[in-house]
Amino acid sequence: MIRLEKMKASEFQSYLKKAIKNYAGEHVKAGNWSEEEAIDKATKEYERLLPEGEETVNNHLFTIHDEEKEVGMIWLAQRTTEKGFIFDINIREGYQGRGYGKKAMKEIEIEAKKLGLKIVKLHVFGHNQIARGLYEKLGYVETDIVMEKKI
Repeated sequence: MIRLEKMKASEFQSYLKKAIKNYAGEHVKAGNWSEEEAIDKATKEYERLLPEGEETVNNHLFTIHDEEKEVGMIWLAQRTTEKGFIFDINIREGYQGRGYGKKAMKEIEIEAKKLGLKIVKLHVFGHNQIARGLYEKLGYVETDIVMEKKI
């Protein structure tokens, strides 16, 4: 049985370091950013989105727990009175592939309903087939597709 707990300041600092590195890496892998600029751009994006860290208004960052084990995190931002956006979900290595992501997504929908949200959106990089499959199984549908070809 998993539960979501509001992220503590110490957990946020640990999360932020990993998140910036992961976000930068995903943009490099997707061909959006060069390796040289990726960390700087990712850092600026997190500073813009979370200027007050885990206490940024309308942002709900949770640590995912299974009993006493910390297995990951999930971040829901309230964008309007009816719309939310999942900026990040991350299941720690060693816990992936065990259903924690699916359970956390269901729990975040409960949190979204408590906030009065009617729609939850998210972004997934095109190369992340595992995440795309999970979101589709949970009922998320593609609303925009951006494609490119290197020439």
